[in-house]
Amino acid sequence: MARYLIEVPHDADKRACLMAIEVFLKTGSHFLTHCDWGCMDGEHKAWISVDVGSKEEALRIVPPTFRAKAKIIQVDKFTLEQVQSALEQHTG
Repeated sequence: MARYLIEVPHDADKRACLMAIEVFLKTGSHFLTHCDWGCMDGEHKAWISVDVGSKEEALRIVPPTFRAKAKIIQVDKFTLEQVQSALEQHTG
């Protein structure tokens, strides 16, 4: 499984924010009821981190109304050893 960050934008007016939050909360999905929102800081998006098998599977977590604008990003962690090894290969 890979880790994905799902970014779901919505319109910036207060009603749009509340409607988006309501849709997410009403789904009952653990992922959607525990996402992070940027609305209070003027960033009208929700973010969800999930471990799933593919980008397509991550997109299916998003309510259908928001899928067209959702952005799915595979995220990874690196160790210092991995970076040092890669640098050695490219500077050799």
